Amino acid sequence: MRDQFQKIKRLSVLGSTGSIGQSTLEVVRQHRDKFQVIGLVAGQNVDLLIEQAREFRPKCVSLSSNKAAEIFLARSPDPHIQVLVGQEGAEKVASLPENDIVVSAITGIQGLKPTLAAIQAGKKIALANKESMVVAGPFLQTQARRAGAEIVPVDSEHSGIYQCLRKERPEDIKKVILTASGGPFFQYSPDQLASVTLEETLRHPRWKMGKKITVDSATMMNKGLELIEARWLFNLSPEQLDVLIHPQSLVHSLVELKDGSLLAQLSPTDMRIPIQYALTAPNREKSSLPSLDLRKIKMLEFYEVDTERFPLINLARQALQEELSFSVALNGANEEVVAAFLRQEINFIDLAPIIFKVMDYHQSRRINNLGDIFEVDHQTRQLTRKIINQWMMKGKRR
Repeated sequence: MRDQFQKIKRLSVLGSTGSIGQSTLEVVRQHRDKFQVIGLVAGQNVDLLIEQAREFRPKCVSLSSNKAAEIFLARSPDPHIQVLVGQEGAEKVASLPENDIVVSAITGIQGLKPTLAAIQAGKKIALANKESMVVAGPFLQTQARRAGAEIVPVDSEHSGIYQCLRKERPEDIKKVILTASGGPFFQYSPDQLASVTLEETLRHPRWKMGKKITVDSATMMNKGLELIEARWLFNLSPEQLDVLIHPQSLVHSLVELKDGSLLAQLSPTDMRIPIQYALTAPNREKSSLPSLDLRKIKMLEFYEVDTERFPLINLARQALQEELSFSVALNGANEEVVAAFLRQEINFIDLAPIIFKVMDYHQSRRINNLGDIFEVDHQTRQLTRKIINQWMMKGKRR
């Protein structure tokens, strides 16, 4: 019995009520003999967190506000669950001594400090919060080496790279190619893009994801952020990174080796597959999910990215060549602009022009610590909101 208990991995899920968090808990349901949930972190979705707490009985939970925490306490399914609040609460859950694995799935830069807390505690991190690696990649990797933490990517593309590279020598890698579905507007003309709605933007043809990442997929900014993330995750040079449009979304990444060999990772479009691998790596567990039936695949298509239709990918490529502050500013501007679009304050075709305008003001600078990161992020968000307000006023005058 003792040996059996030792095999159970204890984990905390940061962002448990989001898309990745819910999928993670589905994986846990399929492997209750392998995993035990001890911590959950959510935002404002108290109802869903209560359901999750009732089912998984964690040691503690954390919510983003005092109001949400008060509601949870009033309706708590278990009086023994410790209820925490805000960034400090999320960081405490992330660094619980009992954690074997921390799933980092809080969207945006808000996930940086909890992710760092888990790394500094020497945990295995299943990383779904790409923004943390985008804005602080070299710092996170330095901290991981010092603390003996392990970072395993959850994104399907980076999971594919991770799997392809496991037995390859760094000096043998010629190029890493991320694939992109192209989003809902892959074949839209400029006139069509001018009239797309929020509802159309959120209707992704292949993946079921959260709103922010779905918008990023439609603009291709998601793939741009993934390029930056891949650089720091796998210690690659900008010249080793590329993107191809792959509408079928079955080949998640490719790795070209110096001898001309091309390695590819294929799987169905289901996030539970890379999530499960992140939790079990380097081992694998059986899955109840359907496997890929190659006999039913009629074609695998690959296209160059149309940078006139998706210009934000150029800013991401520029970020690979600039100081880290450029990536921090690009991420902050994008988060603010996407939030404005989701509030329907601006149109889809406004997203890229506003981000380009913000980045025109940015002067790259050296980042020495986390304080510098948050300073650049704060300043960029202030500027972005100002430009968005000016944009809205121009729109009203028209």
